[in-house]
Amino acid sequence: MNLIESYLAKAADLDTVSAGMDISCKVGYVAAHDVTAPIAIRQFREIGVDKVFDPKRVLLIVDHIYPASSEKARDSVWIMDDFAREFGIPIYKKGEGVIHQIMYEKHRAAPGELVVIADSHTCTCGGYGAIGIGVGSTEAAAAMATGRLDLEVPAVVQVYLTGKLKENVFGKDFILYLGEIFGTDYLTDKGLLITGPGIECFSVAERMTICNMGTELGSMITLFGTETKENEVEEIREIDLSTLNPKIAKPFSPANVCDVADIAGLPITQVVVGSCTNGRINDMEQVALALKGRQVHPNVNMLVVPASKDVLNAMEEKGWCKIIREANATVLNPGCGPCFGAHEGIISNRDVVVSTTNRNFPGRMGANKGQIYLASPATAAASAIAGKITVPGTDSL
Repeated sequence: MNLIESYLAKAADLDTVSAGMDISCKVGYVAAHDVTAPIAIRQFREIGVDKVFDPKRVLLIVDHIYPASSEKARDSVWIMDDFAREFGIPIYKKGEGVIHQIMYEKHRAAPGELVVIADSHTCTCGGYGAIGIGVGSTEAAAAMATGRLDLEVPAVVQVYLTGKLKENVFGKDFILYLGEIFGTDYLTDKGLLITGPGIECFSVAERMTICNMGTELGSMITLFGTETKENEVEEIREIDLSTLNPKIAKPFSPANVCDVADIAGLPITQVVVGSCTNGRINDMEQVALALKGRQVHPNVNMLVVPASKDVLNAMEEKGWCKIIREANATVLNPGCGPCFGAHEGIISNRDVVVSTTNRNFPGRMGANKGQIYLASPATAAASAIAGKITVPGTDSL
């Protein structure tokens, strides 16, 4: 068995599993946020049980629309608050941060443990060794009640990494490159296992960024393994990291990827750095380094969204918030920010955005014709300064 299969076998209390098997797995944590939780709660009540499987391992987090931008959004918080009080489970409702970052900071699953969240980017957990599986609200409700999840063991594609990254290339560039070579359909319902000596280039935070966007490639489970190549997989792709350049995804797909240099010079109107993909402290460091002593271009609106209060506090302590504000960028409260398109940075059809978020579909941040380009925090910051798409680390600023 490969690593993903080994973890699933353990969760299912089986000696061995293989691709295509239907299994029932023990779940480590179950969580939902303010968009999915109200539906899950309604489904939970329809099941008719009087308790969750473990009050310490079921969590609710308000992150998509905080502060509330509508009466409906505020009512969703009340639904979650009532449920949390009734069943004695933790709730984060005051802008503590994005669900996937909160899970890492406050309720970190052990390597191989299953994390089930009613959110498509649950695969973020694979960056620290857990098996993250995004589910719908109905499945989340069942997992809250039973502590188990039924699934089909996926076939696994392994990406084996060698070489070292260039100084201006980061985890976001790597996952965008995987989108370029795999597209959005090839890995559908498969597992993506990343191994090889090249994984040393990526910190846990960078690995979380990479795993986060496995969803955009269709992957069911995305996981970092070891430096050793595994043979019991469906396919192996070898990649030399030293060959990669800064990447960018053009509208309107995360897999519509090219080198940043190929479209450098395109004027932009907004830059967003943050979300569950790139809102961690290492991402904020790239922004602070780029903005120190510089100014955001007058034609650009730059929004910086920390992934959690812990990240924001660290930014304050390091003086990065001051650097960002003095550069005429705006630091928003921790959370999903503009990524979900519900508030805080909604765009119009005239806008051209460079964003570190994970999706650039039509209407993702507002207007259907607004153009969103996905890139690393370094590329986003360099572009904000120049007022146009810019390769980070160049003299074109």
